[in-house]
Order: sequence, then structure tokens, then C-alpha cells
Amino acid sequence: MRSGLIAALAIARKDLRTEIRTKESLTASLSFSLVILVLFSFAFDLGREELYAISGGLLWLVYSFAGALIVNRSFARELPNDCLDVLVSSPAPGWSICLGKTVAAFLLLVTVELITLPFFGLFYNIAWWHSAGTLLLVILLATWGIAVIGVSFSAVTVNVRLRELMLPVLLYPILIPLLVGAIGITTALFSEDPQMLSANGISLQLLIVFDIMYTALSLYMIEFILIV
Repeated sequence: MRSGLIAALAIARKDLRTEIRTKESLTASLSFSLVILVLFSFAFDLGREELYAISGGLLWLVYSFAGALIVNRSFARELPNDCLDVLVSSPAPGWSICLGKTVAAFLLLVTVELITLPFFGLFYNIAWWHSAGTLLLVILLATWGIAVIGVSFSAVTVNVRLRELMLPVLLYPILIPLLVGAIGITTALFSEDPQMLSANGISLQLLIVFDIMYTALSLYMIEFILIV
């Protein structure tokens, strides 16, 4: 167990160093997120109440698109020079490979989210900092779910020619419960409506259960996915 955790940390560190050096996923997802936020700010001419009603959906739509761009590179970056075959045949167990790549994708996506969040508040005039603590918790829980499921499907589609297309097709239907919960809580936090907060209180528990269930499932199934 300990050796597996050490291997997972080593894989996460390797992926982060590779991304810091190349900046492929980080630059693409950050640029895409900012462009989408700007386009949406011009596309909608809504009143304050209407804007608050869709604010959570707008934010998590951007985050889910950015997440797909980041997790798509999790295993694809191992394809040159047969690095993926070397990684799979290494002494590291499959679950540690999945965990390490999930941690790396999670940290990269959180970085993108924290950078774009102030721009979201600026473009839409939403005071997100009034509930920054709870919002950060929601972001961390939902982002982990996106990362762990995305990395698993990245392993499934890594050898598919149209993996950039196939990954979102597989990923987004599974993420529907997670995104519904995150959108509900985020919208309630932005609107600062006590009734909405109480109505979406169970959504936080949904995020926790979702993360635990799919983390365990992904760490178990990755052994079979990598063998195939």
C-alpha cells in the first residue's frame, strides 16, 4: 500500500513537471475558459435575478469543458516513444497510476478554476467571495469527481483515433448527477437565498458520495482497463 502511494505521488509529480514544462493542457484549458466566459457575457442580456438563476450553470459549464481538455491528456501524453507500455509494465500497480494521474489532473483543473473565478465575478458582476469558503469546498469536491472519472475514460480512449471526441461523449453523461449537485449549490451560494441553500443542502452529500463511489470504482477498474 505504501509503495503504491509513493508510486502515485511520483506519477503525479512527473505529470505536473511535464505540464509545467510544456503547458499544453493548462494553456489550452485556461484560454478556452476565458474565451467562453467572455462570449457568454456578450451572449446573454439578462436582469440580475435571471443572471443569478443561471450563474451556477454557466460556471460549471465552463469548468466541465476545461476539465475535459485537461483529462484528455492524462494518458495521451504517454503515447510518444511507447511510454504508456513502459508505465503499464512498471512495478507500479494500476490503481497507483490512476491515482497519480487523477491527483495531477485535479491540481491542474483547480488551478484553472481559481484563475478564472475572479474573471467570472468581474464579467458577470457576481460577488462570489461572500461565500468563498463553501464555494471552495464545492469546487474541490466536484473537481475531484471530474478528474477521477475523466482520467479513467482517458485510459479507455487513449488508443482511439478520435479520442478528443469520444472522451466527452463518455464523460458528460456520467457527470450529470455531479454537475446537477454542484450547479444547485453554486447557484444558491451566489444568490444568497436561504431557501435555496436549504433546498440544495443534500447536494453537498451527493458530491461526497459520488466522489467516494467513483474513486473506488475507478481505482478498481483501472487494472482491467490498462490490460485491455
